[in-house]
Amino acid sequence: MVSDRITLSGVSHGQAVLVHALLQDCARYCGDAIEVILTLNIPEPLPFSPDEFPFTVRLIQNVSRKGFGANHNAAFRQVKTAYFAILNPDIRLTGNPFPALIRALDDPAIGIVAPLILNPAGKVEDSARKFPAPMFLFRKLLGATSPPNFVVPATPVQVDWLAGMFLVVTSEIFRTAGGFDEGYFLYYEDVDLCWRLQSLRRAALQVPPVSAVHDARRESHRNARYLLWHVSSMLRFFRKRWCAALRQ
Repeated sequence: MVSDRITLSGVSHGQAVLVHALLQDCARYCGDAIEVILTLNIPEPLPFSPDEFPFTVRLIQNVSRKGFGANHNAAFRQVKTAYFAILNPDIRLTGNPFPALIRALDDPAIGIVAPLILNPAGKVEDSARKFPAPMFLFRKLLGATSPPNFVVPATPVQVDWLAGMFLVVTSEIFRTAGGFDEGYFLYYEDVDLCWRLQSLRRAALQVPPVSAVHDARRESHRNARYLLWHVSSMLRFFRKRWCAALRQ
């Protein structure tokens, strides 16, 4: 039996303190209207008890480290609710964003939604973009930054893709799309999913004035290994799009 509730999937990489703060936000604003599946990607002690919240918290302890898509796909296999949300540990809530996001998914033309994302200073983050072109890869390799693709909207706006720090989708459409492509390890899983949803005639929608706060941890700007993962993920995405275009 499928419940009309929402399941939140989060993955911790030694970020249990951040996870605790997010779960406290969920308890404060969402009550028992949600369920949570928390994946511990590496062994770590928890500074909280899963039983201290008004909602169910289920733990998955990985034997070996997995990528973003593999972790959330594994969590999704336990989902029995109508809606599935992906949240990074460094997301903070200032209210309950889920009723408005779920209402947006009532439109059959919409496949995936996200709130407006703010940084801790209240500035809008660049979390909704157009699909990248090869020139974007060249600029990335040179260390250049790109301006936002969209002006800050006052009302919901369809975009090409939404960043994976906070996504909400119906379980039915996530299953139909095949979940995340686990061929990516850390980057571009969100881009790829939104692209595949477009092929199913389901758009990505950013839904202001609903918002959440993201304390971004941009490792690819500081760490060569993360930058390599980022670039290899871009190349995989371009290759998939080119192959799909050749088949048409």
